[in-house]
Amino acid sequence: MLIVNATLLDGTVTDLRVGHLIEAVGVGLDPQSGEVVLEAGLGTVIPGLHDHHVHLRSAAAALGSVAVGPPDIRSESEFRHALATASVGADGWIRAVGYHDSVAGPLDRTSLDVLAPPVPVRVQHRSGASWTFNSIGLAKAGLTNLSDGRLHRADTSAGPGPLGDAASLRALSNVLASRGVTGVTDATPEYGAADIESLSAASLSGDFLPRMHLMAPPGVEAVLGSSQGPAKRILDDVDLDLDGLCRWVGRCHEGGRPVAVHSVTAAQLVVTIAALREMGVHPRDRIEHAAVIPDDCIADLAELGATVVTQPNFVAERGDQYLVDVPPEEHHQLWRVASLRRAGVPVALSTDMPFGYGDPWASMRAAVTRRTRNGVVLGAEERVSPIEALTMFLGLCDDPASPRTVATGEAGDLCVLRVPPDEALARLDSTDVIATIVGGEQVWPDPARR
Repeated sequence: MLIVNATLLDGTVTDLRVGHLIEAVGVGLDPQSGEVVLEAGLGTVIPGLHDHHVHLRSAAAALGSVAVGPPDIRSESEFRHALATASVGADGWIRAVGYHDSVAGPLDRTSLDVLAPPVPVRVQHRSGASWTFNSIGLAKAGLTNLSDGRLHRADTSAGPGPLGDAASLRALSNVLASRGVTGVTDATPEYGAADIESLSAASLSGDFLPRMHLMAPPGVEAVLGSSQGPAKRILDDVDLDLDGLCRWVGRCHEGGRPVAVHSVTAAQLVVTIAALREMGVHPRDRIEHAAVIPDDCIADLAELGATVVTQPNFVAERGDQYLVDVPPEEHHQLWRVASLRRAGVPVALSTDMPFGYGDPWASMRAAVTRRTRNGVVLGAEERVSPIEALTMFLGLCDDPASPRTVATGEAGDLCVLRVPPDEALARLDSTDVIATIVGGEQVWPDPARR
């Protein structure tokens, strides 16, 4: 492919010859025989976005699910109506996502039996930490041992029904490509060898077009079609075990595997820091989310050097609820970005799709403005510039805080925007994406795939 009249982020206007790698950058490149020519019209060309923390099967399944949480659903009556009017899937289930207790209180099988229609229903909490089933759903799933109807720490891989089949992965792929995403890191911790093989096969077949970087437990290796990410560990406050975490980190490091530790509370972060300090840090170790960072932990994070992969989009998506649920003196600790960067902590951004809205551009805007849906600025001191926000979505899959550039020899994964850099950075809007290129092939828009 030849891209002509492209503007780079530094304002340089140039042409680009792109294959698996960027082969040439310069003015006046002539088309070669059979080469596709894309006219950029002085629009911006940037490296393709990489979303550094997503859950592919959950996101694929969520495309056919009903949203039952804020801001769309805010009351018990709205929740009841959403379930009553939801379409039953081909598998016989109503699958609902995004629930928060502020809608109709904590759910269990008894309350869901009253609120849901008489068909199998499963409702996922917006944290992704639990599912609630009605009685009919429990029977259909063979989970009658769950007296309260709650299945904890279950992703779609643990739920019944079709889980991210080829059709939904194709649809998800098209959505991501339309936003300029050329790569994702799947951070689902439960994947085994069969899951890795299945997702990699979707990549090889063309059902999923962005590049896949997949986290997996020690002993589960990447296969053709994907690259291997770190091993992931989820922590829960109810059973924090520093010694156990140290042993797990040690086993991973001894096997040459970096780790990615899920941390969403101050207690989890303190234990994570202690474990990494005790066992040492692999150059590719990560801390996922870091949703709450007390002031006295910032220097510790800088000293460790592990990359923090965080999601400021939750300030925009859930910030108004944080204002209610989180004490005011702790608001500044939420979803930090700027203070980490000032301290020298490596930081990358992601969306946590589908638990967060899977649009990196919306996450960038949230990092810049820190505004909740109601317009309240939450953590003004954590705001970053538009170019910083964009750069934190340009990192390498295995080194998220090291941004890629548009230069000869770099990967041929690009995003083309309709507007020049100053407008693109002012807007940070996915509607500006006019082409997405993976390995020199235009994957969006592509009439053959739509």
